[in-house]
Amino acid sequence: VQLQASGGGLVQAGGSLRLSCAASGRTFSNYVMGWFRQAPGKEREFVARISWSGSYTYYADSVKDRFTIDRDNAKNTVYLQMNSLKPEDTAVYLCAAGFSARTVVSGYDYWGRGTQVTVSS
Repeated sequence: VQLQASGGGLVQAGGSLRLSCAASGRTFSNYVMGWFRQAPGKEREFVARISWSGSYTYYADSVKDRFTIDRDNAKNTVYLQMNSLKPEDTAVYLCAAGFSARTVVSGYDYWGRGTQVTVSS
C-alpha cells in the first residue's frame, strides 16, 4: 500500500491543524493505521493509532485529549486532528499501515513520506 501524508504547515501555539493520509494500492480497510512523528535529532515516536473499523483508537500520553485520529474507509484516508498545538509538537508527521495494533515502529509494514508541522511560540 502507498501512503501520502499532507496538511502540515506553520501554526502558532494553541492553533490547530488537520493532517490527512491517503492510501492506494491495497485494501485500506484491512489495515491498522498509525501516526508517528520525528523531530530533528530524535527517535521516531508513536502518536496515535486506529483500528481497521475505526472503532478503537489509542494515543500517546503527550497528545491525549488534544489530538484525534479517525478514518474514512470509503475515501481510503486517515486523519489526525491536532488541537491546542505546542512548540514541542513540531516534527515531521508520518502515517503508517500495519496488521497489528502496536505503538512501535516495527509494528507497521508501510510508511508514507511525512508532512512537516511547525508550531511557533
